[in-house]
Amino acid sequence: MHFSKYEGLGNDFVVFACERPEALSTAEAIALCDRRRGVGADGVLQILPPVSPGALARMRVINADGSVPEMCGNGLRCVALALTATGAPSRFIVDTDAGPRACSVDGSVDGSVDGRGDGTGGSAEGQISVDMGVVKFLGDVVVALEDGPHTFHLGDAGNPHAITFEPKTRIAMEHLGRALNAHAAFPNGTNVEFATLTNRGIDLVVFERGVGFTEACGTGACATVAAACALGKLPYDAPVNVRLPGGDLTVTVARSGATRMRGPARLAFRGEWLA
Repeated sequence: MHFSKYEGLGNDFVVFACERPEALSTAEAIALCDRRRGVGADGVLQILPPVSPGALARMRVINADGSVPEMCGNGLRCVALALTATGAPSRFIVDTDAGPRACSVDGSVDGSVDGRGDGTGGSAEGQISVDMGVVKFLGDVVVALEDGPHTFHLGDAGNPHAITFEPKTRIAMEHLGRALNAHAAFPNGTNVEFATLTNRGIDLVVFERGVGFTEACGTGACATVAAACALGKLPYDAPVNVRLPGGDLTVTVARSGATRMRGPARLAFRGEWLA
C-alpha cells in the first residue's frame, strides 16, 4: 500500500487513498501510527470517494489509538494538499464526517506529483484555507474532579471541545486532559484546549481526544476563537492569530459562527507499507 506522510504545523498523518474505509483496519492504523515500530503519526487519513454532490473526495480520520473523530482541521489541510496530485482545481469540496468542507490551496506549492494520480502524492507544501462550517459556542460546564471543580467553555467544531483561559502548568494540563476524557460529563470524550490571550492573539496548547498533546489542532484553534468571541474577549469577523507549539494558524469567526481557517501543510515523505 502506497502512502504519503503529511504534516500541518507538526500535527502529522499517514495518508492513504482507498475505495472503501474497510481497506484499512483499525489494527493496521494503530500499527502505522506507532512511532517506534510503524511509520509514526498522530493519525491516519483515508481519502475516499465523495458521498455528496459536488465534492471531490471524502476524508476519514483514524486517531493513533484507533478511534474515529468527526473532524480534523489540520488533517483536512493535508488531504487538500494531497488532492493536488489528482489535478484538483485550486478550490474544491471535501466530505468529512462533520459535513462537506470547502478548501482552497495556494501559496508556495511546487506542483510536484508522484505520477500515480491516486491522491497519495500531492504538492510539496502550500497554504490552505478551509471553510470549517459553523463553529458553535455551547456555554459552560463545571466538572467536579478530585482536586475540586473546574469550569470549561464548550465548543463544537464538528467535534467536541472543552476550553479554558485560566493558566495551567504542563502537568495540570495533562491531568485535566486525561480526567475530562474519562469523565461522565463527556461520554464520547473531548478535546481540551488551554488558551492564553496575548497582544498577538491566542497561545494554545491542545490535549487531543485519542492522541494526547499534539503540535497543533485546527478544530481546537477554531473552537477557542469562537469561545473567545462569544465571551467578548475578541471581536467577531477579525482574523485571529493562534500560536500553537507547531506554528501559527489564522482563524476568522463570523457572528453567525461561520469560521475560516488558514495555515500550512507539507508533504514529508512517501513510502510503501509492507505489513
